[in-house]
Amino acid sequence: MKVAIVGGGLGGLSAAVSLAKHGVDVRLFEKNQHFGGKMMSVNEGGYHFDFGPNTITMPEVFQDVLKQGGLNPEEKLPFAKLVNHTRNEFKDGTVFDFSTDRSYMKKQLAALDPKGAREYENFLLEIERLYRLSKKHFLHRTFSGWKDYLSPSLAKSMTKVRPLESMDHFFKRYFSNPHIIQALNRYSTYIGSNPYQAPATFSMIAHLEWNDGVYFVRGGNTKIADSFVKACENVGVRLYSGTKVTRILHENKRAYGVETSDGDRFEADHIIVNGDLLQAVPELIDKNARRSLTDQKLHSFDPSISAFVIMAGLDKKIDRLKHHHLFFSEDYKQEFNILKNGYYAEDPTIYICTSAKSDYSVSPHGDNCFILVNAPALTDKAGYDKEAYKSHIYDRLQSSGIPIKDHLRYEKVFDPTAIKDTFGAHRGSLYGPSSNNKAQAFMRPFNKSQDMDGLWFCGGSTHPGGGSPMVVLSGQNVANQILGKLVHIE
Repeated sequence: MKVAIVGGGLGGLSAAVSLAKHGVDVRLFEKNQHFGGKMMSVNEGGYHFDFGPNTITMPEVFQDVLKQGGLNPEEKLPFAKLVNHTRNEFKDGTVFDFSTDRSYMKKQLAALDPKGAREYENFLLEIERLYRLSKKHFLHRTFSGWKDYLSPSLAKSMTKVRPLESMDHFFKRYFSNPHIIQALNRYSTYIGSNPYQAPATFSMIAHLEWNDGVYFVRGGNTKIADSFVKACENVGVRLYSGTKVTRILHENKRAYGVETSDGDRFEADHIIVNGDLLQAVPELIDKNARRSLTDQKLHSFDPSISAFVIMAGLDKKIDRLKHHHLFFSEDYKQEFNILKNGYYAEDPTIYICTSAKSDYSVSPHGDNCFILVNAPALTDKAGYDKEAYKSHIYDRLQSSGIPIKDHLRYEKVFDPTAIKDTFGAHRGSLYGPSSNNKAQAFMRPFNKSQDMDGLWFCGGSTHPGGGSPMVVLSGQNVANQILGKLVHIE
């Protein structure tokens, strides 16, 4: 059997490992010079930055891929756990740390949110329940058509994961302090969505950070992508970097190969597209061959949010900064309303990852600040000036006691346009369709093409959704379907 994979993100790499391990002849094509998609390493001026992700959960998902590739996960991926992992800071001086240390969490809650202190253990049980149900019935599933949604076990489990409640409403069941609720609501941005609209089902993300833990990889999280490449090579995958696929070859409603920008053609029994479907499908497939994914259908999806990113290398270490540090806006709901309308927030929530706080080796000269602000997906609306907005973010941080601009030694900016161009992301969105409505949250584009046999999709824009572990699982799920391992799940 031959399989061609378009896109060398984590989903494509993980699918390649699983397939090649079972003797499949796999070729993987990536338009960029690096593999890993948004898990891109930036090494300049003596500083290392992980473009993404900065927060790692579910390390076992990544380790499993390496095992399949015949590698030792402990040796290739030295994960380290952060106990007090995320500092949340607010304009009135309130500070609340996310932690897996239950006594520390209870102590903080007792001082800030008596209701939250009373409900803390119940909250942990409920978010764990949401995660367990999702893992059992959803995360390891591929969706090949509408009939897959008619599974009795899936329908029953869907009623138990709070699909009709918003994340914000769910968090208010357990906490009363608006700052703590705001900090929890930020989990919606992990799937590029709005906490006042996204289903409470995704509150399970809190389980991964509050119960299981937050990790990082010594030497940089991008070592995950590097290790996936080694696993691919170890099982015989043929990797093509700097090779853009421009067309999926098809005949009689069957995909049979790919064509590159150099005019080379490669035939295969199955094609996997690992990329943003909203961007990749129109680029790769003729209009008359994709009646289920017409331009009109693709344009109807509400895109997830994008990001405005500054990678700032400093000439000193700012002691106040933690590995993961948030400076929250005063009105979170208003911030999301502004983004929804296609504009940049005047008062944005600012996230800073400074991995050198936990791993000196990645930035010995000073802090390596990866600064991220939520941004709208690209629109034709005017009023955005990249340099002005960058200065505005620096000013906001200065007022919070973080003098980034006074100590800059290296700087690189990625805005939604750069994200679109670099990663083939539709309108610069980070996770394909948002989860701001029930249909997009639970009925994302299918993993199997409805228009032609032999064509499959994996990545953040399809099932099971956005985020690095989910993307890896999507590649695994598709590979297993091709191998005939998961034909039907009940």
